[in-house]
Amino acid sequence: MIKAVLFDLDGTLLPMDQDEFTNGYFKFLVKKLAPHGYEPEALIKAIWHGTAAMVKNDGSRTNEEAFWADFANTCGERVMSDAPIFEEFYAVEFLNAKSFCGYDENAAKTVRFLKDAGIRIVLATNPIFPDVATRARIGWAGLEPEDFEFYTTYETIGCCKPNPEYYAEILRRLELEPQDCVMVGNDVGEDMIAEKLGIRVFLLTDCLINKANEDISRFAHGGYAELMDYLKKEME
Repeated sequence: MIKAVLFDLDGTLLPMDQDEFTNGYFKFLVKKLAPHGYEPEALIKAIWHGTAAMVKNDGSRTNEEAFWADFANTCGERVMSDAPIFEEFYAVEFLNAKSFCGYDENAAKTVRFLKDAGIRIVLATNPIFPDVATRARIGWAGLEPEDFEFYTTYETIGCCKPNPEYYAEILRRLELEPQDCVMVGNDVGEDMIAEKLGIRVFLLTDCLINKANEDISRFAHGGYAELMDYLKKEME
């Protein structure tokens, strides 16, 4: 019987088109930062470069530290004194990005079904966002941060998907064995990689991302109805 289920957030518990969401919230960010002397194209390029630094992070520092070190290297040390502006953006203007997301009541229903059954719930969202932005997105999905035993943010962990070490770190922190867990996600490359550690996986196909055009038939997959059937069998 499974003891824990790890859920991805963007495109899984929170329906969205990843590109639409990213491009949309970047427009809000550019509008926020332009009056402070940040040229839009250069800003977005620097953020992507900082994101890449987080993806390459080896766990020796938090993703927050990796991002800001790279961002300052690209844009200059002035960004460190401007950090409060970025924090304010994620606390205020970022909330408008909800308009680029969908909603599926079955997401919260599934999480609460598992909690009621005594299953441990983890939000294994790629930790490239600060806590405040992650908490907002959890709310957009109809859930509360307290619904999860643990959720990853760029402040709390030092690696990213698709690095298997990201999942290994979650297992270590929560003292879980791979065979006791299921990872549910919509991205073949980033979420199904958990299988390499011995974690069972379910590919939610409602907002499927399959950049390498892999054959998904080898994964348990489908929408929330199929996910619920799968989980009930794994809980027997």
